[in-house]
Amino acid sequence: MAKFRFLQQPFQLKNLQLKNRIVMPPMCQYSAQDGVPNDWHFVHYTSRAVGGVGLVIVEMTNVAPNGRISPRCLGLWNDTQRDAFKRIVDSVHAQGSKIGIQIGHAGRKAQECDDVVAPSAIHYGAEDFAGQNLKTPRELSKAEILEIVELFKQSVQRAVDAGFDMIELHGAHGYLIHQFYSPKSNTRDDEYGKDRMLFGEQVIKAAKSVMPSEMPLAIRISAQEYSENGFDSDYGVEVAKRFAAAGVDLIHVSGGGNGVLADGKHPEFSAGYQVGLARKVKQATGLPTIAVGMLDDAAVADHVLAMGDADLVAVGRAMLRDANWWLNTQYQQNASDAQPMQDVPAPYQRGFA
Repeated sequence: MAKFRFLQQPFQLKNLQLKNRIVMPPMCQYSAQDGVPNDWHFVHYTSRAVGGVGLVIVEMTNVAPNGRISPRCLGLWNDTQRDAFKRIVDSVHAQGSKIGIQIGHAGRKAQECDDVVAPSAIHYGAEDFAGQNLKTPRELSKAEILEIVELFKQSVQRAVDAGFDMIELHGAHGYLIHQFYSPKSNTRDDEYGKDRMLFGEQVIKAAKSVMPSEMPLAIRISAQEYSENGFDSDYGVEVAKRFAAAGVDLIHVSGGGNGVLADGKHPEFSAGYQVGLARKVKQATGLPTIAVGMLDDAAVADHVLAMGDADLVAVGRAMLRDANWWLNTQYQQNASDAQPMQDVPAPYQRGFA
């Protein structure tokens, strides 16, 4: 088994110092009530910090009740939610990891909602998404768009107050920021349609206005759409460049999510299948990137870093299966070549001896 030479390397961006290059990406738990994190979230995120992850990013947390994917999603539109998050932040810090939070708005992908909104009144394109019937949204007015920008700003301020180490805006997977910059979901004839990246730029600038200057701001984007009439990666790079110019410090590069998968529009789903998008965005913007896409095999993830395709690697579904993914990955290698392990908590060291 090849030795890991890059996964365990530290990483620094502004005042964010990570002990390794491994990220637990945002993955919705659908376990909240009234948007408030509870004991499930506390154990879920703390346990991944115990498992040695360099950066934990809390699942999509929403700026308004009608911005949730489901009524069981997290929120940051009030101070009760903010105060509940602080307990999780403090616990993750106590285990030696850093923690970020993904702030977003579901737009037309809101489920079980009586007021579904979007840039344009265009249905998602599937009668049934994730087990729920989606509604045709109503088109946002310009005044409402500015109100949502302000809601993003307020939620970011609460996240800063709760002690998070970085903020990530959710501009991917067909949620509201993505809906604005995608030609297939934004057919407005005002400034938000003539300049489809304007809304995302305004959200970025609003977020930056309440963040400490040395606190990194990331954005997750879909650098390519995998649905019928979806945009290609050249357009995705233009989105990345615009958001980089607006002030983001890190780009979390994914793809798809704005419509049903179409034959011939998506890559084969295999290990590292979206890494090429991260590489393309990194080369075009000069910003550090997080790569995603079936990076469950640590040797593959280490290779991505070795090739300079990305600066950090997100390991998602594997960490749902195994909170100690990084510790167990090292142990399996350690058994064959006695390479020193990293980040094993003292109470668990007998298990990895």
